[in-house]
Amino acid sequence: MSAPSLQQFQEQVSELLLRHRSLLDVVTKYTQSNGSVNRAVAKSITECGCIELNARPQGFNEEMELDQAKRQSKSHMNGHLCEACGEVVRSEMGKNLFYLSALCNILDIRLEEVVAKEADKCSTLGWFNLT
Repeated sequence: MSAPSLQQFQEQVSELLLRHRSLLDVVTKYTQSNGSVNRAVAKSITECGCIELNARPQGFNEEMELDQAKRQSKSHMNGHLCEACGEVVRSEMGKNLFYLSALCNILDIRLEEVVAKEADKCSTLGWFNLT
């Protein structure tokens, strides 16, 4: 089974969203779902332990070449999500995407356009997109 397009997913969300059609309801549910993604990742560290966090300064400086900075940068994560934690994180990300799509619907924005414009911006600006 192939994944639906962003447009198909956005249309599906529009058909399924019954309770939270208010802009305020959707914005707060989107925020709540984002917190649930963060919580699921944190629990994979603090409860399961399948991933570990070892954060330290990246050690960048202004004279450093971009390719050197890229090679030096770290995720601060050790390990991999186990099957159970990965499923929970994916589920929470799915809910977050659902409410992002609902927000797009209410504001009459095509999620596909948002992704395309961000991809174009990333292609054009590259590393400078992050500053």
